[in-house]
Amino acid sequence: MATAKKAAKKPAAKKAPAKKPAAKKPAVKKAAKAPAKKAAAKAPAKKAAVAKKAVKKAAAKKPAAKKSARKPNAAFMKALTPSAALASIVGDKPLPRTEVVKRMWDYIKKGKLQDDVNKRLINADDKLRQVFGKAQVNMFEMTGLVGKHLK
Repeated sequence: MATAKKAAKKPAAKKAPAKKPAAKKPAVKKAAKAPAKKAAAKAPAKKAAVAKKAVKKAAAKKPAAKKSARKPNAAFMKALTPSAALASIVGDKPLPRTEVVKRMWDYIKKGKLQDDVNKRLINADDKLRQVFGKAQVNMFEMTGLVGKHLK
């Protein structure tokens, strides 16, 4: 039995070393091309690598530089006048696009116009049907349709 166990272990032991020399062959070819350079530059190269690692560790320890506060895009913040159909929902004063969309969602949620099964769909009432042009709209389509009513 002992010989059977040894025989079973030997093939497994031979497979692992066979893989390692295959990986080292490209490194041997490079060393053969410039053995003098590698032997002479071996010590400074190690020092440089250690120095690079130390710099990386020091940089990692430093707190990241604080980014300035995010500024809103001026195009989104420009006040636009809504059409008559849209003004009945969001008001007739000029508003930025972001505020128009917020007010549209307030109106949709207040009137419970989101579809119960698929919340992405908005069921239009009479006022929204004038803006959207159809009875049911996907929430991603909504901003595009609303944009047509802003000047």
